[in-house]
Amino acid sequence: MSVRASYRATVTVTGMTCEHCAQAVTEELCALSGVLAVDVTVSSGKVTITSDHELDGVEIAGAVDEAGYSLAN
Repeated sequence: MSVRASYRATVTVTGMTCEHCAQAVTEELCALSGVLAVDVTVSSGKVTITSDHELDGVEIAGAVDEAGYSLAN
């Protein structure tokens, strides 16, 4: 039996206003290597990313930017 460790990162994304926004962010983050799940709460902008390894903040920011949004400072 193999047990895979998982890592979680929570970031705040600015500019999301609807489920389409959430889907765009989710698609870009899921394209990153090792991402297992993405949970987006549009009302707060909170995005939780679960992955099989620790993700680099630059990678996360790049994916969010590619979706057309940005990380809050």
